[in-house]
Amino acid sequence: MSKKKSKSDSVAPEPVSAQFSDKMVEQRLTPNPLSQFSMDEDGLRLALVTAQYALRATRQRTPKTTNKPTGLLVLVNGMEQAGKGTAVKQLRQWVDPRLLKVEATIGSCPLNHQPMWQAYTKSMPRHGDVMVYFGNWYADLLYSAMRLAMSDDKDDTESVNNSVFPIATWQAYLEQQLAKLQVFEQDLIANQTRLLKCWFHVDIETLQSRLHDKKADPHFLYQIDWNSQKVIEKFNEVAVTLLRQQDDWIIIDGDDKSQAADHFCHQVLHAMQTALVSSAVNVDKTAEEQVFESVKIPKQLTNIKEEDVDKSDYRKLLAEKQACLAELLRARKGRHVVFAFEGMDAAGKGGAIKRLVAPLDPREYQIYNISAPMLYELQHPYLWRFWTRLPDEQTDRISRIAIFDRTWYGRVLVERIEGFSTSEEWQRAYDEINRFEADLTDSGAIVIKYWLAIDKKEQLKRFEERQETPHKQFKLTDDDWRNRDKWSDYVQAAADMLARTDSENAPWCVIATNEKRQARLDVLDHAIEQLSARYDS
Repeated sequence: MSKKKSKSDSVAPEPVSAQFSDKMVEQRLTPNPLSQFSMDEDGLRLALVTAQYALRATRQRTPKTTNKPTGLLVLVNGMEQAGKGTAVKQLRQWVDPRLLKVEATIGSCPLNHQPMWQAYTKSMPRHGDVMVYFGNWYADLLYSAMRLAMSDDKDDTESVNNSVFPIATWQAYLEQQLAKLQVFEQDLIANQTRLLKCWFHVDIETLQSRLHDKKADPHFLYQIDWNSQKVIEKFNEVAVTLLRQQDDWIIIDGDDKSQAADHFCHQVLHAMQTALVSSAVNVDKTAEEQVFESVKIPKQLTNIKEEDVDKSDYRKLLAEKQACLAELLRARKGRHVVFAFEGMDAAGKGGAIKRLVAPLDPREYQIYNISAPMLYELQHPYLWRFWTRLPDEQTDRISRIAIFDRTWYGRVLVERIEGFSTSEEWQRAYDEINRFEADLTDSGAIVIKYWLAIDKKEQLKRFEERQETPHKQFKLTDDDWRNRDKWSDYVQAAADMLARTDSENAPWCVIATNEKRQARLDVLDHAIEQLSARYDS
């Protein structure tokens, strides 16, 4: 009788090869919720690797490919000493470890002036990859909720994310944050990043036994005292509230770590299989069939002003407004400020930005000139390349001002007009962008948006000036000339964008003038107005 190999002796199997028939491969890629009852260890391991490589193949687009590139993000949370590490270790041994990324956090107070999810976006998996994230944004949420919940008996208040909450409302705080995270996660899923959320749990007796045996740090996960009976009971109360509000968690019993690891691996397999199914594109039914009603083009986009300001007056006014803006920006008390510039080609975005930052120290701000996305950016959710450029408390010591020359609105402008995104993608983007900006402003950031408009004749004049000026020729491209043929399409797209994404907390400012000096002064005036209003609110 041959000796059965232990899990620790096992080596990850080789990738799918030609020796397997298409039918066998298809069986391993078909979701089966009962697989844990019918699949032995070898079958599970082979199915995991098969699905892992099939998921990666969605990133390698070919003319015959009918799947959208899709990634899988596995969120791991729950009790301390509940078998989380053992489960992920087993998964890494059973799949190709080169294609499995693992990150971990223990939870801390959410950073000021930015959404709870923002700090984690740089580690998002590429489409085609699988990533396991211990802790993640839920660790920060649990850390804050526990601080509030454990203060129930005190006659004071706790500060969470720069806001003061009555202690009795920890449930309301948790409910509010969970709703925001759920919406963010839904946008991830819509942009081909599937989620698997696993909650590991053990009873109090098992936890205390393992803490004693392991001599583990009792202040580890979520930075709470796992040796305290009172703390554990309160944590379970918070956990129940979380799990009741979000029904997409898989609860894994960690009493037997080996069984928990097997259960976890089956869930990862099922999630990869489901991601593959969801990535399939039906080429016969495109989203182009959706009906989209454009708005009537407002006069503010077509009534272009011609009045200019005297050059000497301009210089005086410019200096005064720049000084006022610099003073306001430096009085923002740490709040992040995001400037978003959009407009027709050669409308003066660069010149306006140059005057806006002139009174500032270069270390106070970052300017992002947004062009076509790089390949690695296309392998993430659409907004990912903007999430990762936002001011970040963790990495930015001074430059908490971000200025975007072209923005996330490219999806509903150039991508819509040029066909770089599907109808379903750019139509969905209006709501995604509104939620994105609402998350920023709800967390205390200030978002200031501009649309700069000129008429078609003025654009031609500026194009010709650039063509004739050596140090400005780099600004002019073949695409700029070609886009003139679609002028009316871009004006209509701008009108639809303004109508669907103008909000109270992130309103659009339309500056429609052919005169550069006046446009620059108007940009400064609006920034001063917006900052003053936000400071008073």
